[in-house]
Amino acid sequence: MTRVRILSVSAVLGAAVCGVLVAAQLPARAVPADPPAAGVVANATHFDGLGSPYGGCGLPQQELETPDFVALNVYNAPGDYSFFPRPIPDSLAGKIGIWNNGHNCGRWVQVTIGDFCTGTNDGAQNQPFCRNGSFVSDAYNGATLNMLVADSCGDSNGWCRDDPYHLDLAKDSLNKFVKGGAAVGDMYPNHWNNRHVSWSFIPAPGYTGDIRIGFLQGAQVYWPAISVSHLADGIHGVEYYSGGTWQAAKMDGDMGQAYILNGVTAGSNQFQIRVRDIDDQLINGGRVYSFALPASCGSSCPQAYTGVSYTTGSSTPPTTAPTTAPTTTPPQPGGCTAASAVVSSWSGGFQATVTVTAGGAAINGWRVVWTFANGEQISQLWSAGYSVSGSTVTAQNVGWNGSLAANATTSFGYTATGAPGPVAVACASS
Repeated sequence: MTRVRILSVSAVLGAAVCGVLVAAQLPARAVPADPPAAGVVANATHFDGLGSPYGGCGLPQQELETPDFVALNVYNAPGDYSFFPRPIPDSLAGKIGIWNNGHNCGRWVQVTIGDFCTGTNDGAQNQPFCRNGSFVSDAYNGATLNMLVADSCGDSNGWCRDDPYHLDLAKDSLNKFVKGGAAVGDMYPNHWNNRHVSWSFIPAPGYTGDIRIGFLQGAQVYWPAISVSHLADGIHGVEYYSGGTWQAAKMDGDMGQAYILNGVTAGSNQFQIRVRDIDDQLINGGRVYSFALPASCGSSCPQAYTGVSYTTGSSTPPTTAPTTAPTTTPPQPGGCTAASAVVSSWSGGFQATVTVTAGGAAINGWRVVWTFANGEQISQLWSAGYSVSGSTVTAQNVGWNGSLAANATTSFGYTATGAPGPVAVACASS
């Protein structure tokens, strides 16, 4: 299965007309239970990538913290291949799939490869999976990969309707599954055939830092739509402080990481939010994130995603809403170090993680430089900006991970062509 989800700008802007906000209220949870920690056997397919400008969770693909991502089923409707409204209303609550109207966006899953199908496994309507064949074990069984929930599968086929725990996997991740300490390399395409997998939700692996906040395309004072990402354990909701009280933000459709706010006062471009995780608990002890609509947005934000920096405070907001952007005293700059590690490799390529560590004093920004020795080339890099000059790569912090406390760490990753080898990385702070 190959699928690309396309989301138009008009759909993203929703009903933001003349400053009037209209968003469907999400129904109560009526969805298959989370898979057990040991995993649940399910069918798996693949798709090429997130649509434009956003995936189903409300983030552009280039803003994800990993290139390894999955889509979950919108519907739990065995034998019913009709299309239903999204978000699924209360009147159809029994048809809500594991996507849970977007509430499982931003969570991580651990996926383990299972049996190969020897028959026809095309997801045809009203047909069994792997008909005229059987599922058999082979050398790829047991390979694992951690992946991020970033999209939804609402197609009218057997996979997306008949199997409540079906996963749609990013195609470029299929050969990155790891077994015995190495990437499998050649499972796709000849050894794939929409295999069985087992999977379960997990906390974000190796999580450091804090959330990211960015405004969506078309965001403005009267339609302040944001995406929240880089989450430790998913996102159940966002609350904004306005008019002296905390209020629940409405999700933008069923894009589970996108929410529509109000300013701290009517018509203000200053915002304060706090975030609830998948267990409906306030993250970081109720930490308050304060930020402003960027000047670069002008009358509305022109880019699919405009990241913002923020300040943080206690869970008790000020009694008087601020009229100017919150300010903090920047810490004194300090040094930093960086270390690179290859986390997986395959024929013709590899994936690496670079960890940046502040020295004995806080830093406000960092830059990491390294030189490839054997013609390697960056394919994709996330959680940092970068430039390339010849064989030398310069990566620099993005808005959400530049400020580090003394001895604190953050990381970014990349995939590259070529064979992995030792890489000496140098770090400079700003």
